[in-house]
Amino acid sequence: MYDLPSEFPEEPGLPDEYHDLHPQLLSRTLTLAQYSREDWFTGSDLNVYYDVQHPLWHKRPDWFLAVGVPRLYDGDDLRRSYVVWQEGRSPEVVVELLSPGTEQGDLGRFFEGADADFPSPALEGNGSSERLPPEKFTVYERYLRVPYYVVFNRYSGVLRFFQLVGGAG
Repeated sequence: MYDLPSEFPEEPGLPDEYHDLHPQLLSRTLTLAQYSREDWFTGSDLNVYYDVQHPLWHKRPDWFLAVGVPRLYDGDDLRRSYVVWQEGRSPEVVVELLSPGTEQGDLGRFFEGADADFPSPALEGNGSSERLPPEKFTVYERYLRVPYYVVFNRYSGVLRFFQLVGGAG
């Protein structure tokens, strides 16, 4: 199923039931003692727009938590996306559930077998000077500066936890 095409060429395939159930479990079991439920938002498979200079660039985390933002958009509507420059803050936690073919982007320089020169935003091969959006790990670390990033590989059972300390994860 992971090789099924998407209408968006940059997306490698379609999510499975696992990618639907686990984010729901995270959202439904989360409680934050110091915050009212109306003062935090969890999203899954929702576009997070992160760069005002490139307003169409977005990432779609499997799950994320944003604290200090209203659960509802404008107080009365469900969110269709999360726009960082409008909210004034990035998510505090992002969780990615690895899929075949997404590991390199999700793990960035920590991808096993990645060389020291892990690709940063590249130039398109057609001679255009417009850059391609960076991979997820780079966006979470450098653009969003997400304090806590969790990656789980259900095939190996490996859970990886990254914490942003100083300037790098």
